[in-house]
Amino acid sequence: MKLSIVSTLYRSAPSVAEFHRRAMAAGEAMAEEVELILVDDGSPDDSLERALALREQDPRVVVVELSRNFGHHKAMMTGLAHAQGELVFLIDCDLEEAPELLGKFHALMLAGDWDVVYGVQAIRRGGAFERASGAAFFSIVNVLSDQPVPRNVVTARLMRLDYVRALVAHQDQAFQISHLWAITGFRQTAMEIEKLALSPTTYSLRRRIDMAIKHVTTTSTKLLYLILAFGAGICVLAVLTTGFFIIRYLTHGVGVGGWTSLIVSVWFFGGTTVLILGILGIYIANILAETKHRPYTVIRRVYRPQIEARPRATALSASERVGP
Repeated sequence: MKLSIVSTLYRSAPSVAEFHRRAMAAGEAMAEEVELILVDDGSPDDSLERALALREQDPRVVVVELSRNFGHHKAMMTGLAHAQGELVFLIDCDLEEAPELLGKFHALMLAGDWDVVYGVQAIRRGGAFERASGAAFFSIVNVLSDQPVPRNVVTARLMRLDYVRALVAHQDQAFQISHLWAITGFRQTAMEIEKLALSPTTYSLRRRIDMAIKHVTTTSTKLLYLILAFGAGICVLAVLTTGFFIIRYLTHGVGVGGWTSLIVSVWFFGGTTVLILGILGIYIANILAETKHRPYTVIRRVYRPQIEARPRATALSASERVGP
């Protein structure tokens, strides 16, 4: 059996060598053949040079160099597209998720004949603010999204090749990978793990808000129906209020007075209109991105044993994404 271990590099220089040692040891304990795919996502440090040095020492290391930084999720999809093993282990290389989880994931996969075993944090790492903002993120996503995602899900997961091929066949240009993990289907199960806090999180409050907005507006039609219901409710309320004032004027001769109520109403409905237009604008921007049919990433070079592939773009077609 062949196993592919996939990870991405971004400011990963301090941990890449130790990750290589531990990940390969975990892979050798369960598979006859192991490859380690490292995707350099335009890292500003010397992560790429260190990965290439590992490749010189260990020919089982495959390095995919992207032309620039495309983002964590797109880099992961690119790495998965190059995986060739019957089993694929996706994990971050910062060692906050232990590479030794591979053995536990594999045992659970065999015990239940699962296609995917993924990790979730039993207790979310970080301080009170990080835990609260993370909980808020998953709550908002699961309330508004058409497809809920597991709470506190992490990157680490063991997948069968059929699932990986189905996953990388998605051609969404704007996406959250946790959503694609979920909607791809197959038989999936979670395992509670402990995620260490070895370095400050790169997911700031602003980035969490941005991810929540992108997740909802790229995966949900529920928000549009909520806007429709809200607009219909305002229309009904406006008709009833107008009828009330007309009847009161005809029966008691009392008109409507007061600039305060008028200004408040203008501000409220003006703000609501701008908010709705903003939401619709985000949806339209996502539609524009999808119609351009741009690749997930552009690969500058692939370093494989005895082969250096020419530059090319990824995510052009399903067959190309799952190829070597």
